Amino acid sequence: MEEKNMTTGEEKKSLSFVEQFVKEDLEAGKNGGRLQTRFPPEPNGYIHIGHAKAICMDFGAAEKFGGTCNLRFDDTNPTKENTEYVENIMSDIKWLGFHWENVYYASDYFEKLWDFAVWLIKKGLAYVDEQTSEQIAEQKGTPTQPGRPSPYRDRPVEENLQLFAQMNTPEAIEGSMVLRAKLDMANPNMHFRDPIIYRIIHIPHHRTGTKWHAYPMYDFAHGQSDYFEGVTHSICTLEFVPHRPLYDKFVDLLREYMGELDEETRKDFNPDILSHYDGTRQIEFNRLNLTYTVMSKRKLKALVDEGLVCGWDDPRMPTVCGMRRRGYSSQSIRNFVDSIGYTKFDALNDHALLESCVREDLNKKACRVSAVLDPVRLVLTNYPEGQTEEMEAVNNPENEADGTHKVTFSRELWIERSDFQEVAEKKFMRLAPGKEVRLKNAYIIKCDEEHPCDKDAEGNVTTIYATYDPKTRSGLPGADRKIKGKTLHWVNCQDAIQAEVRLYDRLFSIENPSADERDFRELLNPESLKVVKNCYVEQYLKEKQAGDFLQFQRIGYFTLDLDSTPEHLVFNKTVGLKS
Repeated sequence: MEEKNMTTGEEKKSLSFVEQFVKEDLEAGKNGGRLQTRFPPEPNGYIHIGHAKAICMDFGAAEKFGGTCNLRFDDTNPTKENTEYVENIMSDIKWLGFHWENVYYASDYFEKLWDFAVWLIKKGLAYVDEQTSEQIAEQKGTPTQPGRPSPYRDRPVEENLQLFAQMNTPEAIEGSMVLRAKLDMANPNMHFRDPIIYRIIHIPHHRTGTKWHAYPMYDFAHGQSDYFEGVTHSICTLEFVPHRPLYDKFVDLLREYMGELDEETRKDFNPDILSHYDGTRQIEFNRLNLTYTVMSKRKLKALVDEGLVCGWDDPRMPTVCGMRRRGYSSQSIRNFVDSIGYTKFDALNDHALLESCVREDLNKKACRVSAVLDPVRLVLTNYPEGQTEEMEAVNNPENEADGTHKVTFSRELWIERSDFQEVAEKKFMRLAPGKEVRLKNAYIIKCDEEHPCDKDAEGNVTTIYATYDPKTRSGLPGADRKIKGKTLHWVNCQDAIQAEVRLYDRLFSIENPSADERDFRELLNPESLKVVKNCYVEQYLKEKQAGDFLQFQRIGYFTLDLDSTPEHLVFNKTVGLKS
């Protein structure tokens, strides 16, 4: 196994504890020096930034050490799963910049898992229980008190086999029976107290249709799927720590089962890999928790289903597709994951750190353009009527190769209303009577002192008047005359495009909504979306497409939304500029 870029002591220190475990196993020659990870989402929703952390480790570790990473959908519950989720999970992983070696499904192994369950029954290690779910839960006891055995725990093997077969028929009643592993009702680990391994579900499966009516539980299918595929490292989050002994127990039983199979049947179990397979090492790391949001798929689905957000890809959602639609770059998400690292302790990560990573990456990539969100007309009284000029605007000062584009300048311009004060505050450095400012890529202008503006009947400023200094055009010799005023952005009135701008804030109004006992719906931020419809943007933005990275100068980072059309441009605010 080739190990990439991990040679010096300094580089070794940069490894996370997860990567250090992987490196040690490879150096020890485990699994024949082979590394195989997997990302195993359940296709019951869209993946969010918490999943992105796992994706970065699962795929990243395989890349770093020359191994492979597979994508496996743990599709054991047809009541919540569908192909829409499968397709979007695959799309999001690709967008993040990762590539899987193979695509597998837990449903690929339904036949094998069923045969394994039958073997457990024959060995007296599983039984059909006809109690209600409430009775089973009550009999399991508590972490400090042992459970009580089910009255069906010792029913005969033949009866269990007959009932198990009956569970997988259309006539079986959901909830009437379950198959439980016969383990240890007194074990301090509650997961060992005769866990349910099969239940009846009649909803058609997104891949197998109505072939099955009894489906394996996640804990029963997960470890076996890893074993069938020869996964060497199961990298997962901390909530799986108490599941690890059960994971190992089922795999040990699976090994015993496979040892009893005839040679011809064993050929169906990936013999090339399993012949040099030492088993899977499970490594747990902390989940990614983020302020002002929730990571529960159940809660996120409720937000979507109840119309509290505009779909899974709503730019306020922590989903990968939502962040993509908002204008986040894939690299910024990966940089954020790298910055918070992997530990054994859960923490609440500040949303501001994520925004900082987004801002830092977009600064290198975003095209600089002009947009006026709260426009007021500016008239340059000494500029010739009907005259226009083409000004050169730099696309990105961070990257000369991005070139320039043309902007049109004329007598009448749109500027931000907040850039003018009729009675200026002491430290106000923008446009005011008698004060000078520079217009970006254009001229120095001076606001008229005697008649600085017109107003409507309500006292709102409708037009501002100023004069321009023709000797101060940007880029000309001697044009860099020093003034105290700021540089203002503007858009030409003649060819400006009216646009809709969606300004996003945090989805929840409190820092840690997951820890609050109130209904999470009550904690939503009513100001999380503000739609501004009378904005003006420069003509150049007609050439841009959804997903392009833009910086509205002096305002923040934006991108065209999927709702945008050539006739009606719609922009999403990604993140503001650094204060």
